Amino acid sequence: MKDSRLINLKSHDCHTLMQQLLPVAIRGLLPKQVCTVIVRLCYFFNAICSKVIDPIKIDELQEEVVVTLCLLEKYFPPAFFDVMVHLIVHLAREIKLCGPVWLRWMYPMERYMKILKGYVRNRSRPEGCIIECYVAEEAVEFCSEYLESTPTIGIPKSLESRQNVRMGFKVTPVEYKMLCEAHFYVLQNTPEVDCYRLEHLTRGEKWLQAEHRRCFIRWVRQRIETELAKPEHCITQTLRWLANEPRRDVIRYSGYGINGYTFHTREHDLRSTTQNSGVTVEGESLHVSSAKDKNPVYANMSYYGVIEDIWELNYTSFKVAVFRCKWVNNKTGVKVDENGFILVDLNKEGDSSDQFIMASQAKQVFYVSNPNDGR
Repeated sequence: MKDSRLINLKSHDCHTLMQQLLPVAIRGLLPKQVCTVIVRLCYFFNAICSKVIDPIKIDELQEEVVVTLCLLEKYFPPAFFDVMVHLIVHLAREIKLCGPVWLRWMYPMERYMKILKGYVRNRSRPEGCIIECYVAEEAVEFCSEYLESTPTIGIPKSLESRQNVRMGFKVTPVEYKMLCEAHFYVLQNTPEVDCYRLEHLTRGEKWLQAEHRRCFIRWVRQRIETELAKPEHCITQTLRWLANEPRRDVIRYSGYGINGYTFHTREHDLRSTTQNSGVTVEGESLHVSSAKDKNPVYANMSYYGVIEDIWELNYTSFKVAVFRCKWVNNKTGVKVDENGFILVDLNKEGDSSDQFIMASQAKQVFYVSNPNDGR
């Protein structure tokens, strides 16, 4: 990279660069019209190489690639066009006839040929080298499958599966107000509490805005205690411990693995060369047109932010992991440009009264500086 060159790339590496990195890299480097047509071409290949393709959208992809090729002819010189560029127009129809691209491409075979080439130690006898190494590898794989139930040495199981990975363990007391905020979010997103939440919300939407957050924790505790006083009740152990609130001392982590991701706090990322603090979650929010709006509407929205802290709430019989995040204001800090990029301004903070999400709800995102303005 010192000479601004990429070397030793395989065909699949170039394919990934084109689909994922090239649309971001050329922003601000090329004229707007040229950048748009290249991004359209990258999105087309990203769509046809997906694991799942909606048959209804294949015709839309066909129409889109025809327009893209016309735009290429408009902005690129005739020498750019050869038979390989022309063949792009047939790819959507090929999917209709033969199925998804990833079931037919040659990347797995190319990778396996690289493995076989690595088996060769004596260039005068390549076949014998390949056979001996293949047999040895088969024997080792058989032994590893036979010993699969045996605990591994040196590698924790949590790191193998990337689940329940915890780093930076410490126990600290937190403010009661923030603890109640985290506990409130857990109650809001626990299925067993849904019936009580709906009962508490029967007083009207306006009441929800003013009072629900303030007194729901106390109300649900009293409601559960009333139910437990009856000889016959259907209160589960989960509900009993949830009503009693978590312990004041919470376990805090700098890293947490869940959903196939490893999340880190923003403070940890500042000391690292990697970025794992970006997070997004899709949530249902109440939308009002003005302060006098008496008919608010619920709608799903995607929220973007960074993880400030990772807590594990202790409810005695079970624990719940939550992320405390700094969210971006969706009205002023998030927008989608003409090429489909989601632009997030991390400097524009959103509502600080709703900071927590459950770790099981989080999805990881990666933020890249915008080449156009450096943000």
